[in-house]
Amino acid sequence: MLAIRLQRIGRKGYPVYRLAVQESQRHPSSGRVVAYVGSYNPHTKEVNVQVETAQKYLDNGAQPTPRVVKLLAEAGVKLPKWVKAPATDKQKAIRNAEKLRKNQPKEEVTEEVVEETATEEATDAAE
Repeated sequence: MLAIRLQRIGRKGYPVYRLAVQESQRHPSSGRVVAYVGSYNPHTKEVNVQVETAQKYLDNGAQPTPRVVKLLAEAGVKLPKWVKAPATDKQKAIRNAEKLRKNQPKEEVTEEVVEETATEEATDAAE
């Protein structure tokens, strides 16, 4: 079975990716690549896709990864019905939300501070 996945290229600390069609059982960095259908630069958000070639492999059953699905949809490739779109409303779960500062009860200190500053200003004005 074929997979359309991102294959990392580029120098250390500055990745650039190719959209590679290859055997799904192989690792992206090794293994025989059937075809390259585009490239993606995450720093400039630039996506280059050969739409006809990508469409041909999708029609023949190549499985795209979730990130590749998003890139292909942005490039205007018509995705088959069986391709699942990645969830866009993904929220990271917050552990121990009750410990967050915004969820702590408010302290009464602010009223006392306001009263103290008002009495200090009154004594300074009287002198």
